[in-house]
Amino acid sequence: MQSAPPSERLHSERSSSERRWIPASIVLLCLTLIGWIQLPQLERLKTQSQSATAESLRRSADQEQVRLTLLKKIPAFGFDNVLADWTFLSFLQYFGDAPARAKTDFTLSPDYFEVVLGRDPYFLSAYTFLSTSSALYAGLPERSVAIARQGLSSLKPNVPPESYYAWRQLGIDELLFLGDAQAAKRSFETAASWARQSSVPGSDRVAALSQKTAAFLANNPESKTAQVAAWSMVLTNASDKRTHDTAISKIEALGGRVALQPNGTFAIQPPTKD
Repeated sequence: MQSAPPSERLHSERSSSERRWIPASIVLLCLTLIGWIQLPQLERLKTQSQSATAESLRRSADQEQVRLTLLKKIPAFGFDNVLADWTFLSFLQYFGDAPARAKTDFTLSPDYFEVVLGRDPYFLSAYTFLSTSSALYAGLPERSVAIARQGLSSLKPNVPPESYYAWRQLGIDELLFLGDAQAAKRSFETAASWARQSSVPGSDRVAALSQKTAAFLANNPESKTAQVAAWSMVLTNASDKRTHDTAISKIEALGGRVALQPNGTFAIQPPTKD
């Protein structure tokens, strides 16, 4: 019931034609340097956030929202992918500042991804971060789904490779956070269709799993088995303890069981009654 996560990459998913005159190695080097420079800054921000007041942190968030609004509108002069990656790094800094988020909230998360996916809808890993941060943490699933749907309108089967994963992520949000089983069924059916058209190794398994989830929802919109399957995907892609623990608790509340395997993966048993 597990699904392989999308490849964690920032560049190989993009069309090479978008960077005809910018060598990918230069872009990767620049992003690596930016990330390396920002690590100490993140630690400083965490230290500062521990002593900062909630009011001052909210003012900083308001300023950041103004900056993000500007980033949605300004011309990128062909550097849309670089701007998307840079904004994603800023999001990681925002999301990773636990002391600040504990005193305020995560409501800026969808604003980051309006920039990221608006500039680069082929950035597949961003769809998972969008779901976790905006639907689960910020409690804004409507915006998360709207942003994902807008990004998906630019994708096609095999463009980029493994694009079916974004449809699976959308189906998760529609089912678990919006309670829209019919929309989720359509998203999983699309994921199955796109996966069947893919030559990526393992795509046939993804197609079968997606079609199976869609069938469960067609027969029973309240299907516990389908919900466990969706939470299993959340657990597989979890990058933080809160999401990890939430997914396990939801699976167990639905009657499923989770067991940690020696290789670090999870064996998930569906509920005995659907």
